[in-house]
Amino acid sequence: MKNLLYFQSGGPTSVINTSLYGVIKEAKKHPEIGGIFASLYGIEGVLNDNLIDLRQESEETVELLPQTPGAILGTARYKLSSDVNHLDYQKILATLKKYNIGYLLVNGGNDSMDTCHKLSKLMKEVGYDCNVIGIPKTIDNDLANTDHCLGFPSAAKFVLQTLQDVAIDNLVYNKGKVAIVEVMGRNAGWLTAVATLLEGEVKADRIYLPEDTFNLETFLEEVKQVYEKKKKGLFVISEGILAQMPHQGKEVDGFGHVQMGGVAYQLAQIVKDRFGYSTRPIEFSLMQRAAAQYITLVDSKEAIKVSSIAVKKAVKGKTDSMVVISRKSDEPFKVSFKLQKLNKIANVEKKLSPEQVMDVHGEGTLMKRYVRPLLKGSPKFVYENGLIKRAILKKAKVK
Repeated sequence: MKNLLYFQSGGPTSVINTSLYGVIKEAKKHPEIGGIFASLYGIEGVLNDNLIDLRQESEETVELLPQTPGAILGTARYKLSSDVNHLDYQKILATLKKYNIGYLLVNGGNDSMDTCHKLSKLMKEVGYDCNVIGIPKTIDNDLANTDHCLGFPSAAKFVLQTLQDVAIDNLVYNKGKVAIVEVMGRNAGWLTAVATLLEGEVKADRIYLPEDTFNLETFLEEVKQVYEKKKKGLFVISEGILAQMPHQGKEVDGFGHVQMGGVAYQLAQIVKDRFGYSTRPIEFSLMQRAAAQYITLVDSKEAIKVSSIAVKKAVKGKTDSMVVISRKSDEPFKVSFKLQKLNKIANVEKKLSPEQVMDVHGEGTLMKRYVRPLLKGSPKFVYENGLIKRAILKKAKVK
């Protein structure tokens, strides 16, 4: 009898713990699975022999996972070497063998699927019997070969609703502000493109995607045109625009990516200095991935379904794959699920196509058809002291 190990990786989402819930519930149905373990702080927990026993968690705690945002197990951005002879791999194998791990599930985004793929290749290289399956997660929605990623629908709902609230607030004065709202998305503008769904008097004046070529002078001219006409404006900016802005002292993460954030404040200051307009820079920041009240029913149900399939496929001997979502129809909304090999996903970014970029800057027909079905419904939450009750794990160490 083999044991199962699951870990969370990369940036959290509001439904990453719903995926954990799906894994636990499905794993308990399989007599082939002995222990159900989790690594604390992603791959670092595997490296450091820091595992917990999920069977020790109470049923009440497990049931609260789907309404608990953030990575409850802790996460990490740790890049594994491409050299299978690296000491890290010896540590990983030692942990897997120590706890008789035969099923390994990695819940994450682009960089995490790179980790997942490397782990799968390691098993094959050394001949260790362990099936490795990826569970997709990223609010950036940029994993290849899947219609959408777990976490994106809930983040999209937060972005759309909050943008509408900001726009309404900016309408209350005859002479408002130049509101510059920064949305997450390093190289792919899916989340920023959600602004296309705003209509009427709350419609965004301009949307700037990382897929666009950003020109500061063009941006300033557009701000001037809008403000001179309306005496206010709503400009939605992807954080990825920062890569096209002149800046110094770049900070990078463990994968060498430049740390995002702050472009709205830079642009607001430039607008104020150039024209003297009153500005309001707004950075949604981590709230896009941490707002439990914006979890959508689709996101929650799919997180459970995808995780359940991941467990089933691993038990059946499938490996080196990620569970992907295929859309069958928009209305009624129907999807199917299948496995896709990790070499077609790891280190591949799904960006907006030229047609989709044109659509975002036009009528938004394609984006509306794509996003709206993902926003529908909300799960029922359990409340405590007026707040959505969160799960708190005991985190009992594996014996």
